[in-house]
Amino acid sequence: MRGYLEVSGRPSGGTAHSALNAFSRLRETGSAARERRRIEPGTPAGRSVHSGPGRPHRAHQPEGWALPMPSLDPQVVGRSARALDRYGPDFRYAHHVLVPHVWTAAGLAAGATGLVAVAQVPPLRNAVLNRIPQGTGPSEAQRARHWFRVTFVGEGDGRRVVTRVSGGDPGYDETARMLGESALALAGDDLPATAGQVTTATAMGDALIERLQKSGMRFEVLESD
Repeated sequence: MRGYLEVSGRPSGGTAHSALNAFSRLRETGSAARERRRIEPGTPAGRSVHSGPGRPHRAHQPEGWALPMPSLDPQVVGRSARALDRYGPDFRYAHHVLVPHVWTAAGLAAGATGLVAVAQVPPLRNAVLNRIPQGTGPSEAQRARHWFRVTFVGEGDGRRVVTRVSGGDPGYDETARMLGESALALAGDDLPATAGQVTTATAMGDALIERLQKSGMRFEVLESD
């Protein structure tokens, strides 16, 4: 399965601070991840799970240039796949951000590399953060024009399925929707018996999807063999 994110929006100051501070702690984050893998159960016997940022390539459905996206999303998908049998015996996931032009892709890649480099130098990192104060962000009118969509292309056993999840402003409106509907699902729905730090697919699964659909987020099947 491959995921392609397309987005129109502007991050808040708080998001920028979180991202740069995370980039500045790559070594510590990697160490914590290795320690967690050491003490937690791995992939069940007889199954294989791989997930991570994808590779750069020209995508055709959806159309555009796909770049590796360094985010938590593939880690979350991988944890769900290890916990739930319905992901199948051999599951692989790659996560991308999709842009329309090759020059946009090149600029985005260069910008991301530059931000990671800046984050490693405290004076430079602080100078950038001081220009983007926490608590700032797009106005209500700007958010009304923002949108996101993630297209998933799944292939296996000779079949191909293309689905899409889409909605409005991802940084504020849809984040609030997801948090609110998750809280309602945990409080009132008939959910699987689970505990601890688990993914939304493990804890809520279809119940959360149904709530998000009813509240206005779109889940569509675009193609199915």
